[in-house]
Amino acid sequence: MKRALPWLAAAVVAVLLASGLWRGWKTQQNRQQALAQAEQAKAQAVYQLAPSDAISVAPQTLLLSLPISGTVKAVNTAIIKARIAGELQQLQLREGDPVQAGQVVARVDSTESQARLAQAQQQADAAHAQQDIQQRQYDNNRALANQGFISATALESSQSQWQAAQSNYQAARSAADVLRKNLSDTVLRSPIQGQVARKWVSNGEKVGPDANVLEIVDLRALELQAQMPAADSLQLRLGQMAQLQVDGSGQPISAEVVRINPQADANSRSVTVYLRIAAPAASATAAAPALRQGLYLQGQLVTGQVQTIAIPLAAVRTDKPEPYVQLLSAQGESGESLRVQHQPVVLGARSQRDGATWVAVTQGLQAGQRILGGQVGQLREATPVRLAPEAAPATPASPAS
Repeated sequence: MKRALPWLAAAVVAVLLASGLWRGWKTQQNRQQALAQAEQAKAQAVYQLAPSDAISVAPQTLLLSLPISGTVKAVNTAIIKARIAGELQQLQLREGDPVQAGQVVARVDSTESQARLAQAQQQADAAHAQQDIQQRQYDNNRALANQGFISATALESSQSQWQAAQSNYQAARSAADVLRKNLSDTVLRSPIQGQVARKWVSNGEKVGPDANVLEIVDLRALELQAQMPAADSLQLRLGQMAQLQVDGSGQPISAEVVRINPQADANSRSVTVYLRIAAPAASATAAAPALRQGLYLQGQLVTGQVQTIAIPLAAVRTDKPEPYVQLLSAQGESGESLRVQHQPVVLGARSQRDGATWVAVTQGLQAGQRILGGQVGQLREATPVRLAPEAAPATPASPAS
């Protein structure tokens, strides 16, 4: 009996172990079966989509454009400089003050210039008096020579003295004119209408010749100065239009290509293009951007247009080696059942329209097909979907009789 006990205990342990293994295997089988059923149910689940989630593929007119950015420059600018040295006086303007064409903006102390002009004028008057004396002397000598009282040599000497007096008078007048010009240079005037953009010196400072005093800009005519890469510059033409905006502002600004630099930059090989910024319409609201010189603008320069199949760029997915779209493929004879198909596409030119980026599709799609928009997340291939019917417009109630 004692010898049978170990065998009995071993048999019990074996039975318990076999029972545990069988129950573990059964549990695993049930779990795998449940997962398979869940996957099957998920695969058979139909996704309900709104009509706006589907996009009908159709030919579109894309405006071909190039990115462009640059700095706003005033067409008319002027830097007022001191022409002579001296103390600056009557400079009361500050940055932002309006200035009219021909307006006196400052003066240079003219005390010394006036004294020199007075001295030169007196010398010119003396030379003029000496010229009159020599002319009368020559007239008298010529009369005497005609009567034979003086020789021809004496007459020629008198004529030479009169001509020398004339030359001295002309030289004195020229010297006075130069000093008169220096006196007028003490008055600084604005050559254009505009506003003070920069002030280099203050009233009372001593300035030298060609010293910068004020910068005047005329904001009535502005242009954009942009640098275009060498490859993009080949598409530039006069008259092309661009839609620009100030960084951080949604207000559109129109501009037209008016000049193209015929020479590329030696270092960057870029080409400078100038676009005239259109003046705001008379009916523009106060919300229109007030442009200033030095602002940075960016946007798109329209270079042409093309008729092609195009879709929103947001509808293109790139989580695979090749870009693709989620194509809605009809299943069954009735064609009412739709399934998702990952359709590879070849993309072409891009364009901005209505605040969104559109891209041309050169291969992979045909007109009339439908794809899912970018607002729909990624769906597994062959996932069944259903589009909800579009809501019918409400019928207005008939008036009561």
